[in-house]
This record gives sequence, structure tokens and C-alpha cells, in this order.
Amino acid sequence: MLTVDLHPIFRNNRDIELALRQAIFKAALSGETTMEIIPGKGSGKLKKRVLAFLNQPHIKKLYERFETDPTNDGRVIVHLKS
Repeated sequence: MLTVDLHPIFRNNRDIELALRQAIFKAALSGETTMEIIPGKGSGKLKKRVLAFLNQPHIKKLYERFETDPTNDGRVIVHLKS
């Protein structure tokens, strides 16, 4: 499972978008079935940004569904298309 930890770049919007984009395309091309995004718990702004990214139409084509980890609210699991 590919993991993207957004803690180190949480203040830079351009870096966040780039990291998410690179990770999801890398995971899709490599045949990964799941991907983990860690926005952290915090205030929830970064998680909202991650969910908005995942809801973009051209990104939605790459995955089947996503969910927040029931045991850790600061983690998003993306189930990629096979």
C-alpha cells in the first residue's frame, strides 16, 4: 500500500496538490489496490482538502471508493481500480 503523509507540507497548497496527484497516478500505474493518505487529525481543513481533491471528476476515474479509517480519523484509504 502506497502511503502519502501530508504532515510535512500541510502549509503549502501547491505542494499538497502535487503530492496527492503524483501519489494517486503512481499508485494507479503501479497496480496498487489501495492507497493511504494521512492528512492528520488537526482542525480538519487538510482532510477536507484531500476529500475535495478526490472528488474531482478526472481523479474519480482512478479509484472505486475511498473511506476514512474507522479507528483513525486522520487517515483516508483510497481503493483504486484494478
